[in-house]
Amino acid sequence: MANFTSTSRTSGLVEYMCDTNVPTITGPLFILIFILSIICNSLLLCVLFIYENLKSITNIFILNLACSDLIFTITLPFWAADHLHNWVFGDFVCKVITAGFAVGLYSSVILLTAMTVDRFTTVVLHNWPISHVRVKKCAIGACIAAWVISILASLSDAMKVKVESWEGKNFCYDESEDTLGHYLQVSLLFFLPFAIIIFCYSAILMKVLQGLNRRKFRTVAVLLCIVAAFFICWGPYHIMLLIKSLNTNNDCKVLKRLAVAYHICEMLAYSHCCMNPLLYMLSQKLRKHLLSLLRCEKVNRKKRERSTSLNISQQFT
Repeated sequence: MANFTSTSRTSGLVEYMCDTNVPTITGPLFILIFILSIICNSLLLCVLFIYENLKSITNIFILNLACSDLIFTITLPFWAADHLHNWVFGDFVCKVITAGFAVGLYSSVILLTAMTVDRFTTVVLHNWPISHVRVKKCAIGACIAAWVISILASLSDAMKVKVESWEGKNFCYDESEDTLGHYLQVSLLFFLPFAIIIFCYSAILMKVLQGLNRRKFRTVAVLLCIVAAFFICWGPYHIMLLIKSLNTNNDCKVLKRLAVAYHICEMLAYSHCCMNPLLYMLSQKLRKHLLSLLRCEKVNRKKRERSTSLNISQQFT
C-alpha cells in the first residue's frame, strides 16, 4: 500500500524505481495477520454474543471495536496481493478497499477515544449526578458518531485514489496533491484523539494512585493496555507518513531507507487488528468464557439437559 500514500505521480514513480524487496515479505505477513485476526475477532464476537451482557457499556464498545477490526482485516488480502503482484483488481475495488481501510482505522481511534472518555467519567467524575441510562445513551451515540464520521472521512480518501499504470504495472495510489488537507484530517482523526486519551488516562491514573478498588483497577489496566497497543502500533506509521510527505530528496539511498522504515511501521500497524482480542483475554472473565466456548460447554450442557428431560419423560410413559 506504499503507493496509496504517495503524494504525486512523479514522486510515486521515483519511489517505485528505487524501492526494496520488502513487499515480498510484507505480502505473506499480511495474509498471516488476516488469518489470525479473523479467528481472534470471530471468537471474541462469539464470546460476547453467547456469554456476555451486550447491555454493558464496555461490551458495547468492545463489540464495535471487534467489528472495526474485522472491516480493516478484510482489506489485508488485497494489500497483500498489491505488494506481491501490484494492483490487479481495478479502479472500483481500489476505491472500495481504500474506504474499508480508512473506516477500520478511523472508527478504531474514535471508539477508543469514546471508551477512554467513558472510563474517565466512571472513575474521575463518579460523583457527578449522571444516571446509568444517560451514560449508556451517550455511549451508543458515540458509537454511531464514530461510524458516521469514519465513513464520511473514508469517502474523502476513496475519491482521491485511482489505478494508474507505470511501466506495464498497475498501482492503486493517492493522486491528490493536497498533502496539507490530508494531514489535517489525519491530525484531527489520530493526533487529537491521542491528546484527549493522554489527558483522560493521566487523570484516571492519578485517581488510581489515590486508592481505587481492585476490580476497577483491573478494568482500567486492561483498557489502558488496549489504548497503548493502538498508539504503539499506529503511531510510528503516521509519523512515517508525515516524513514521507515532507521528504523532497529523491536520492535512491534516501528513498530506500524511507521505504524500509515505512514497511516496518506498516507491518506493525496492520498487526494491531489481531491484538485487541488477545488483550481482552487479560480479563479473567473473558478467558473463562473463551475456554468454555472452545470446549463447547454450553452446547454440551444443553445436550445433557435435553437428554435428562427425555429420560424423565420416558420414565412416565
